[in-house]
Amino acid sequence: MRTIIEKALGLWEMEGATHRLIAARENRIFRINHNGTAYVLRLHRPNYRSDAELSSELLWMNAVSRGGIHVPTPIASASGEYLHVVEDTRVDVLTWLVGVPLGATGKELKVVDRVGRFHSIGREMAKLHQVSDGWSRPKGFTRPAWDRSGLVGEAPVWDRFWDNPTLSAEDRVLFSEVRHVADAELASLQNSLDYGLVHADLVRENVIVDGGKLQFIDFDDGGFGFRLFDLATTLMPNLYEHDFPALQAALLEGYRDAREIDTGPLDLFMLLRSATYVGWIITRMDEIGSDARNARFVGRTRMLANGYLANRAS
Repeated sequence: MRTIIEKALGLWEMEGATHRLIAARENRIFRINHNGTAYVLRLHRPNYRSDAELSSELLWMNAVSRGGIHVPTPIASASGEYLHVVEDTRVDVLTWLVGVPLGATGKELKVVDRVGRFHSIGREMAKLHQVSDGWSRPKGFTRPAWDRSGLVGEAPVWDRFWDNPTLSAEDRVLFSEVRHVADAELASLQNSLDYGLVHADLVRENVIVDGGKLQFIDFDDGGFGFRLFDLATTLMPNLYEHDFPALQAALLEGYRDAREIDTGPLDLFMLLRSATYVGWIITRMDEIGSDARNARFVGRTRMLANGYLANRAS
């Protein structure tokens, strides 16, 4: 690992820079300090994104930054490239953003002006979508698609949630019904739904707060998708907060301050966003704490599924 880091630093002419691991759950993320300036060095996990997808992510982040959204900006290497391969590892360098995460998933949200903060997040998310829509994507741009196929098709972006091996017989039937009902709903709605580039992971950890400034990090799962999916992703970790209805209303109001959106089918996307985590964890069952997380994902999706199907039948 040290050899890869040293070779990468050489490509960006940062020889001798100090580095510190700050995250290693998916990609390996290092804070680099070079000549008094902090940067982010990312070592991408193998076999998750193609070179074309990674290059597209970096170009998109650059465009979003130029559009006035506070995100990490890719730094070109000495040769002018944003992405390099070092010993079969894809590496890139980004600007470092000062601030602290909004919170941590699974823990109580400790924010003073909670409603105001979610209003601001909604507004910034809408601006992100607006800037992305106005950007002319370069030839060859490619990112994953959280579309009908990517959510409930034969090979979803985050695995087949209805095939999670820990599901009980009853949950297996329920989740299969969710898949088929959602597939029919999306087939009926997809031409009228707002669709485009989405972050797809604006959870608490990826919203960095610096005073009154909000910054979005970790575009690793960003791609094409329904804009309601982005809103559902931000809402999901707060589902059990005591003031969730107020937080949801603030997020949607903030979004509409910058951009119109039909939120009628939001409950469908809350259910689908929850279900994706049931698929996501399938290949991570050997990780520490996975049993508890899996049980939480399944239980939450069961609750949302029963509620959605009951409302649909009434």
